[in-house]
Amino acid sequence: MADHCCQHKEAALVKLKQRQARVLWIVLAINLAMFVVEFGAGLRADSLSLTGDSLDMLGDALVYGTSLYVIHRSAKAQAGAALLKGVIMFGFAIAVFARALYQFLTEAAPTAEIMGSIGLLALTANLICLLLLTRHRQDNLNMSSVWLCSRNDIVANTSVLAAAVLVLLTQSPLPDLLVGLLLTVVFARSAGTVLSQSWRAIA
Repeated sequence: MADHCCQHKEAALVKLKQRQARVLWIVLAINLAMFVVEFGAGLRADSLSLTGDSLDMLGDALVYGTSLYVIHRSAKAQAGAALLKGVIMFGFAIAVFARALYQFLTEAAPTAEIMGSIGLLALTANLICLLLLTRHRQDNLNMSSVWLCSRNDIVANTSVLAAAVLVLLTQSPLPDLLVGLLLTVVFARSAGTVLSQSWRAIA
């Protein structure tokens, strides 16, 4: 009887992990696609906030990819994957900061219309991801952290939309630069936290 109960629990756990993996693959694909779209649009529109938000999309894709990688693996493997993720995130944060310096020196004015339309698309994508992840947010710590990550992205998307409105109203690149730099700082701090925690776990 006990063996039957254990087998039943094990089968239920396998099915749960399969459902988690399916959702993670979907949100991973959405975020990778939006990274490409948003990064390209950010360069085309000379928008630092779009470029910065695209890195947030990339960071989320790395989070989802890491979560997929560690579903059946040890804590040591999770720490190693997180370390790699932190290095990539920090590298892109530096790239966006360099882009900010370039746009400040050249006084490139962002295109508010592109910022608004792509920002709205990114918000919609993140809302879909949040909806997909909500049913799994209480499954375990891994899925809970993924859900929180997706929820926090809504703030970044809203900031980009606010910057687009301010750029349109003021005809100034400053709102875009400020939001973009803020997102870059947040991204760099997140990368630093990930690097610190993963390094301690490995050491």
